[in-house]
Amino acid sequence: MSDILDLNAAVYPFPPKPACLNDTEKHFYKEKIKRLLKERDAVMVAHYYTDPEIQALAEETGGCVADSLEMARFGSQHSASTLLVAGVRFMGETAKILSPEKTVLMPTLHAECSLDLGCPEQAFSDFCDSHPDRTVVVYANTSAAVKARADWVVTSSIAVELIEHLDSLGEKIIWAPDRHLGNYVRKQTGADILCWQGACIVHDEFKTQALTRMKALYPDAAVLVHPESPQAIVEMADAVGSTSQLIQAARTLPNNRLIVATDRGIFYKMQQACPDKELFAAPTAGEGASCRTCAHCPWMAMNGLKAIADGLEQGGSQHAVEVEESLRLKSLIPLNRMLDFAAGLKLRVQGNA
Repeated sequence: MSDILDLNAAVYPFPPKPACLNDTEKHFYKEKIKRLLKERDAVMVAHYYTDPEIQALAEETGGCVADSLEMARFGSQHSASTLLVAGVRFMGETAKILSPEKTVLMPTLHAECSLDLGCPEQAFSDFCDSHPDRTVVVYANTSAAVKARADWVVTSSIAVELIEHLDSLGEKIIWAPDRHLGNYVRKQTGADILCWQGACIVHDEFKTQALTRMKALYPDAAVLVHPESPQAIVEMADAVGSTSQLIQAARTLPNNRLIVATDRGIFYKMQQACPDKELFAAPTAGEGASCRTCAHCPWMAMNGLKAIADGLEQGGSQHAVEVEESLRLKSLIPLNRMLDFAAGLKLRVQGNA
């Protein structure tokens, strides 16, 4: 689209990698986190894309490992007065939107998301204003301010169903921020969708030629793809879906080998779901390109054990997520619309089972 800057991975400098810890240091910080969680009346929620040891610690301490919305929903339903969100900044904001009465802490408030960064509030608002006849649907991977500008928030797990519903009402759509997911939904539904030109720096790097070579090496392997990936990669998939849907596909597909095109942090829960299967990360280098992310979000990697301990111990403005109340209430409207739609969809699926 000529009137939108192509906001791709090359724009964003990566954060420094956290220092590696030895086994003694890891044990020290794990025990410290366990103690601080109890002292703060806190529960830890971690995203599928954080490092495996972080996901394991969340499970061990009574927290959860999930996608961004389920993290926030779990936190809102838990009795703890404090949520420690191991993820990226928009996930902390979503948790605060749904749990304003709770203290929401993050290991660092500098853990960004390229989809969030690539959809700045004012530029997006101006774009929406220039297309007033369109219903605005934004992905969960956006700031509270962008959510507040939207009519609907959506996750990848219900994106197709929601757009089918809006299309059946004759509505034309603005979709933001991920162009690959937007194009996938357009192809699945036939809806009139105008895409904002953002992309996830991890999923944007999967390469067709390299994946073709990997498939030739493992011809019996199924290919699992997140729809934030380029269309050419999606077209090579045996299963396409959200993080939770890919974990379910890994469990149910008959193949004993799986090539997975999403952040390799998902391997922790995926291997739990199918411990006897062999998992391979889809290639992110090839065709003249260098691997920048190597299938792992550099901002997710900022959620290290020391950073989590610091967040719990220090709190304050360096770690506490705040969302101004009027903004929170505005962003809650499209979030609740999605939650209501998802609940209704679940009931319909159960009724047809």
